[in-house]
Amino acid sequence: MEPVLIVLIVLVVVAFIALIKTIQVIPQASAAIVERFGRYTRTLSAGLNIVVPFIDTIRNRIDLREQVVPFPPQPVITSDNLVVNIDTVIYYQVTDPRAATYEVASYIQAIEQLTVTTLRNIIGSMDLESTLTSREVINAGLRGVLDEATGRWGIRVNRVELKAIEPPTSIQDSMEKQMRADRDKRAAILTAEGARQAQILRAEGEKQAAVLQAEGEAQAAVLKADGEAAAIRTVFEAIHEGDADQKLLAYQYLQTLPELAKGDANKLWIIPSEVGDALKGLGGAFQGVTGGGAAPAAPAPAPVQPPAARVPVDPAAGPRPVDTENKTARPRVEPTRQYPKIDE
Repeated sequence: MEPVLIVLIVLVVVAFIALIKTIQVIPQASAAIVERFGRYTRTLSAGLNIVVPFIDTIRNRIDLREQVVPFPPQPVITSDNLVVNIDTVIYYQVTDPRAATYEVASYIQAIEQLTVTTLRNIIGSMDLESTLTSREVINAGLRGVLDEATGRWGIRVNRVELKAIEPPTSIQDSMEKQMRADRDKRAAILTAEGARQAQILRAEGEKQAAVLQAEGEAQAAVLKADGEAAAIRTVFEAIHEGDADQKLLAYQYLQTLPELAKGDANKLWIIPSEVGDALKGLGGAFQGVTGGGAAPAAPAPAPVQPPAARVPVDPAAGPRPVDTENKTARPRVEPTRQYPKIDE
C-alpha cells in the first residue's frame, strides 16, 4: 500500500504543477514570449492564456508601457575643444515584444550606447555657446537617429531630453562673470533711462507749470487792466455827469499829494510846480465860500529897478558908501594926496 500511495501523491503533485504551467495570467499592458523546444511560438497578450506544460515555456515578459531611463553624465567635446558633461533622459516604449527579444540582446544598453555616440556627433559640430542654447536642436537630432535605429528593434523613442549640460568649472566662472557684467550693464542702462525719463517728465511738468503760470499772470493782468479801465471810465463818467469845476479838481489834486510821500524808501519829496496853482484855486474856493464874494485880486508886483552900473573897485580902498534910500552902492571918491615940495 505504501508504494501505491507514494505514486498517487507524486501524480497529484505533477498534475498540480502541470495545471499551474498550463494556465498563464498576463497583466494588462504586458506581453510574454512563448517558445516551444527553444523556438518562438507566439506572444501572449494580457489576460488568461493556456500553454502546453513542459513543452511551451515563457521566454520573456515585457512591459509595454512607456519607460523612462536616465543615463549617467557623458563627457562630450565641443567644436571649440571644451569638455562638457551631458545628462540625458530617454522616453521609450516597446511596440514589438518579439523584435525587442530577438533582434537585440539588451535594448536598454543598445539605446544608451546609441545615445552617447549620437550625442557626441551632434555636440562635436557645435561650440559651447550653441550647445547651451540649442537644446531643442539637440533633442530633435537625437530623436531622429534613435527612431531610425530602434525601429527595427521593436522600440519607439518618444522623447529625448537633456537633463543637464555642465561645462568645466573655469568656464562656469567666466560665464558667471560675463552674465554678472551683462546684468550690471543692463541695470545701469535701465537706471540711466529711468533718470532720463524722470528728467524729461520733470522738465515737461515745469514747462507746463510755467506756461500755466504765465497764462494765469497774463489773464490776471488783463483782468486787472480791464478793472482799472472800468474804474477810470466810471470816475470819468461820474466827473462829467457831476460837471466838476476847477476847484473840485484842485481839491482832489491836494488829496493825492500825500500818496507820493508814502513808503519807507522815500527820503526826498519833490513838490510839483502845479501845487501853487492848485493852492490858488483852492484858496479862492474857500474865500468864496466864507466871504460870499469874489476873492481879492493879488497885489501887483513891485517894479524891478535896473541894476546900477558897475564901478571898478580898488582893493586897497575901504568899503564903498551905501545909499540908504536907494540901497545901491555909490562909487568911492579917492581923496587928493598931497606931496611935499622939493626945493630946487
